[in-house]
Amino acid sequence: MNSHPLQRAAILTRTIIPSGIFALGISAFAGPEAKSDFKPERKIEQPLLSFADGLVQFDVEARARAEVRNNNRDFDDSINDDNDDSWLITRFRLGLAIKPARWLKLYAQMQDTREIDSDRPNIPGVRGTEGGDEFDLRQGYVEFADYQEFPVGLTIGRQPLSYGDRRVIADSQWANFGRTFDAAKLRIQATRFSLEGFVGRPVQIKEHVFDDSDSADNVAGLYGSTEKVGRQTTDLYYIYRSKDDLQPDLDPTNKVDARGSYTGNPQRVSTIGTRWKSRAGELSGWDYGLEAAVQWGEVWTGDRATTPRLDQRAWAMHLEGGYTFEKATWKPRLGLEYNYATGDKDPKDGESESFQNLYPSNHEKYGFIDEFSWRNLHDARFQMNVKPAKTVDVELSYHAFWLAEATDYWYRSNGFSPLRTKTPDGRDVRTIGARCFAGHEIDFVVKWKPLKRLNIDAGYSHFFAGDYLRDTGPSDDADFGYVQTQLLF
Repeated sequence: MNSHPLQRAAILTRTIIPSGIFALGISAFAGPEAKSDFKPERKIEQPLLSFADGLVQFDVEARARAEVRNNNRDFDDSINDDNDDSWLITRFRLGLAIKPARWLKLYAQMQDTREIDSDRPNIPGVRGTEGGDEFDLRQGYVEFADYQEFPVGLTIGRQPLSYGDRRVIADSQWANFGRTFDAAKLRIQATRFSLEGFVGRPVQIKEHVFDDSDSADNVAGLYGSTEKVGRQTTDLYYIYRSKDDLQPDLDPTNKVDARGSYTGNPQRVSTIGTRWKSRAGELSGWDYGLEAAVQWGEVWTGDRATTPRLDQRAWAMHLEGGYTFEKATWKPRLGLEYNYATGDKDPKDGESESFQNLYPSNHEKYGFIDEFSWRNLHDARFQMNVKPAKTVDVELSYHAFWLAEATDYWYRSNGFSPLRTKTPDGRDVRTIGARCFAGHEIDFVVKWKPLKRLNIDAGYSHFFAGDYLRDTGPSDDADFGYVQTQLLF
């Protein structure tokens, strides 16, 4: 039987300290720093471990995060769900780069992910599990590029794909596994302009076997970006996803061979979008951002292409603006944001207006409890950031959430898992006239960088249940808290 999450959190405080000591013990290794979800990018100029004038370089990440969650899946205090718990998740990455010439790079990165003291299934992705993939190949590619000498570069192999604000295709840094693709990527790089074309398959995280790419899930696209328009970065992109039936070894009904998590229903969907982002420091403290995307194609209602097919017609948008008091103590920034994505108005009309979120990094965007994605959503957000010290960032956010359509489901942060598909009496939630207001969420996060290569984060979130939950079943509030240490070399 599970103990209360707060009791188990006390156990984890005794576990995370030795984990942090282990992470510090690897500080002799070095390499480039990865992206952070809290800041667009944190760079380290030179690796600490480099041989033969940069011919051989190593990089290391060691991360440990203690989490405590309550009612995050069922919003029901009367049930002790396996996610009403606390646990420790760890991630260790070791990379090796060989650069025999300025225009040639060979790179490989191993990853070990574990979930400790958890009652969730030890199958990656099942019921949110973030462990159970020990020492597998996360990246392995060859890159032909020297943009100072020639404007075209090519990267072939297992690699991350991340674009813009990472709303539709990204390597999710918060998620313990992250996301990579077996892909080929061609880039054209000029002054204040880039164009990248790619084709690939997402890597499927599996338990106890080699992680291979999903042959049923194929994606291709073009992403262009320029700084030649006004005082902003302007992006334009096109992405095509073709996903067929599940592979046999990923079928969740196959108890013997199921080792990986489900990634959504079959679909053939085109997405075209644009992103406008103000450049830092050019608007006297003001900033803004906009992203909009339109989709068309076809989707299937079940996990097989033999289920009914629907014509896809959907769109989504993001709009934000803020002001930073640059001359004030702590440099406070106040921001407002609105996110919208269409939902399906009528599940019986042969069309789907439910926006497909594709391969996003959603954690920092639609509430830190990870209950929402860019799909069937209205999200109004107020945000305040302050810097009480040079190495400390503090963020307070408030969200108000509505479903765009009560006739469609509420989708979790992965973009395809419905939060509640049935009411307690077995009726489909899309047929009972449920109200659309989902609830409020408050997020509080502190980021501290005591050393150049060490990040320490802590946060707490509370979700106040709204009318939709009260109309469709249990409606207790939910909580989430975490402490994370991360060493990057």
